[in-house]
Amino acid sequence: MTERAVLLWIHGGGWRGRASEDGAALAGHGLRVVQARYRLAHEAHWPAQLADIREEARRARRDGRPLLVGGDSSGATLALQTGLRGIDRPDDVAGVLAYWPAVDPLDPEWVRLRAGDDPWADLLGHPPAAGDPATVDATVGTHVGNGVPVLLVHGTADRSVPVSQTVRFTGALLAAGHPVHSWVTHGGHSLELDRPDLRAVAAAFLDSVLPPG
Repeated sequence: MTERAVLLWIHGGGWRGRASEDGAALAGHGLRVVQARYRLAHEAHWPAQLADIREEARRARRDGRPLLVGGDSSGATLALQTGLRGIDRPDDVAGVLAYWPAVDPLDPEWVRLRAGDDPWADLLGHPPAAGDPATVDATVGTHVGNGVPVLLVHGTADRSVPVSQTVRFTGALLAAGHPVHSWVTHGGHSLELDRPDLRAVAAAFLDSVLPPG
């Protein structure tokens, strides 16, 4: 299969470690999947992670193919930050594939679910708070508006990231003019990317943003 694009895959793990999902299942869509490395929360606080991902993206796109960014869980959060803000300019990412992303550290449902174990506090170096500049900058919805196409996938029984984060963020993206494919489906956190429904929605999204393979 002809390589249609490069996918920079950003691993999850709560910014504390490295989750096992590597995005390799998406290579079947004609993507060259490149693994991103970034500093974890114990090594550096936000926005160091965004700087690392941007540098990884610069290396990944050197062959001239369209660049996609994707990830799962906290990696999906970083993928959204990268796609919405761009690498060197606001429109240099072709699309974002975000699987069960955390997008709002102050969402009441998130706060209830993750009380006492909030990875955002590790990322920021302090508990997130309204009006705090680092919290505002790390909140994904702060940066909508550049029009990058986004795929959002989330399981309704997710006990790590509330599905309401994806439902509400879909609305925010649409209101800001982004093309959005949003798939809310059965299952919990860390679904298999090669599950038939997830494969189908990824294929439809990629067909909408990339030249034919």
